[in-house]
Amino acid sequence: MAQRVAVSDGGNKKTSRVRVAVRLRPYMSKQDEKDEGPCVRGLDSQNLEIVNWRNATESVKYHFDAFHGEQTTQQEVFRSSVKPILPHILSGQNASVFAYGPTGAGKTHTMLGTPEQPGVIPRAVCEVFNLVKAKEESGGWDYSIGMSYLEIYNEKVLDLLSPGSQDLPIREDKDKNIVLPGLTHTTISTFSDFDKHFIPASLNRTTASTKLNQRSSRSHAILLIKVVRTQHALPHRQQTGKLYLVDLAGSEDNRRTGNQGIRLKESGAINLSLFTLSKVVDSLNSGTATRVPYRDSKLTRLLQDSLGGSAHSVMITNIAPEYKYYFDTFSALNFAAKSKLIVNKPFTRETVAVPVLPVKRAREDHKARGSGIEPHKKRQKEERKTEQDGSSPSAHIHSSSDPSVMDRLIALEKLMMSCQEKDRLSMLKDVAQYRKEIQELREKQKEFETKAGLLGRLGGDVSNAPLESAFKNATAPPQKKQSTATKPNKQRAVVQPLQVSQLQPLQQLAVVRKQSVCVKKKERKLSDQVEAPDGKENMQHGWESQLDRSLLDQSRQKILQVLNTGSLKDLKGLQQIGDKKAKLILGWREIHGQFTKLEDLEKVEGMTEKRFSSFMKANIVSAMGK
Repeated sequence: MAQRVAVSDGGNKKTSRVRVAVRLRPYMSKQDEKDEGPCVRGLDSQNLEIVNWRNATESVKYHFDAFHGEQTTQQEVFRSSVKPILPHILSGQNASVFAYGPTGAGKTHTMLGTPEQPGVIPRAVCEVFNLVKAKEESGGWDYSIGMSYLEIYNEKVLDLLSPGSQDLPIREDKDKNIVLPGLTHTTISTFSDFDKHFIPASLNRTTASTKLNQRSSRSHAILLIKVVRTQHALPHRQQTGKLYLVDLAGSEDNRRTGNQGIRLKESGAINLSLFTLSKVVDSLNSGTATRVPYRDSKLTRLLQDSLGGSAHSVMITNIAPEYKYYFDTFSALNFAAKSKLIVNKPFTRETVAVPVLPVKRAREDHKARGSGIEPHKKRQKEERKTEQDGSSPSAHIHSSSDPSVMDRLIALEKLMMSCQEKDRLSMLKDVAQYRKEIQELREKQKEFETKAGLLGRLGGDVSNAPLESAFKNATAPPQKKQSTATKPNKQRAVVQPLQVSQLQPLQQLAVVRKQSVCVKKKERKLSDQVEAPDGKENMQHGWESQLDRSLLDQSRQKILQVLNTGSLKDLKGLQQIGDKKAKLILGWREIHGQFTKLEDLEKVEGMTEKRFSSFMKANIVSAMGK
């Protein structure tokens, strides 16, 4: 069986500074307001200036990676600021784009747009599909694209694809990646699939009307596009890239928005998370802080990869030209100027399939023989461990239909070709010896089965002398025969009760009964050794042995497929799996990867061996009934 080992080019990390673009929305004045003109104007494609509030005759100038003026189209914003970072996703790296700015400055228009003028999100998703299509034509890799969509409302993480869900937890896996157990992840194959899920989910986002904006976003919305590509040839490398598209809620001045009641509470949560975001930026820029306050809010926790993390990041700062937005605009420009100093370290997330070579076991036997240890005892322990995983040693060696066996044989052949001639001959001898000993173990197993059947016919009658010799021969351990002269005590231990019974008939019954119990115990012990060496065969022997083997394998495969690819709803459709257990399975799968076999389910919290047995019986019967 092949393992998947996570690797990355962590030793060769390249830095990537956060790119910052500023977009100025068109000037909109009302007739009842004093027309003072704009307070901001662009100088060229990278520079702009804002009036100095201390002295109106002076201005404060800013320089960014890009400046998009009032006449800039949605397509131009996408091409110059967002499109260059998208190819990184197909090589196993992360990327993020987020819109920042005060309420009413046009962030949602920049990210979503309209059917006539689509924004960054639909254009970016369409471009990802185009890139994948071009890569698939070149061959060599398989691609899979999935999406998740969530919002942070009043410091609660809510799943927009499943609007009835509760507050989702934020976790960190063993590789320091941020994960959300229970978050819906939907596979999409075309842009139409994306539209079918994204448009209804966007309507689930929390919005409300304020004095400054008729449709103000009351939450931060985050769309996740996940691209996984798998190599066709060995060693079957797998790379995972994620694209975060973030529409932040705008900072608000409650004196101008007129917020009250629930709107005021929403505004407080928005401003607090944006303030924490500002603290994170200041901490990263100082370079001396021992702790970056990512955990102080849900927003900064989710953006941990984007700010000072491992993603190629782009911030589009949206500003308004009117004087009533002056201080909001001034603060947004200062925040953007600080953000462009942040440096990320993107790296490729990759896993590689590593085959388990059978030659390793042969080498261990060679070392064991050199040290005087009996190799067949060590091999018996390894075979029991293999049988606990659900397969026999002979199946691993002789089953040519198992693809993992073929991979190991190919790897073994390559290893043998790379060895010197002397090592190669030694290795071939070890393999031949290994197969010979396996055959001997099979013959011994048949011998044990024969003796177990003989014990079953014995019943409890041990008073018959001819049967006594058969009992001694059946229970004697193989290859350890000893003469009566060297071990007289053991010989008398079996014969003595029959001799005493002639002189003391009252004691005979007690002795025979005691020996009968011992016979039955030994019979059960030998039967267990032959029929259930791994301790789990009896669990299936009662009812699974009565089922058709092909149907049983199909049912087990269906259950394993649901555990590996099913959503929260699919997992809850399994027998004896509730909402809590389904979320635990999703969390385990997100952290450790897919289940290689059904028995891995026992590693999930709360799934004991007894519960697993009951779970398997209920679901196999259910699957075979469909």
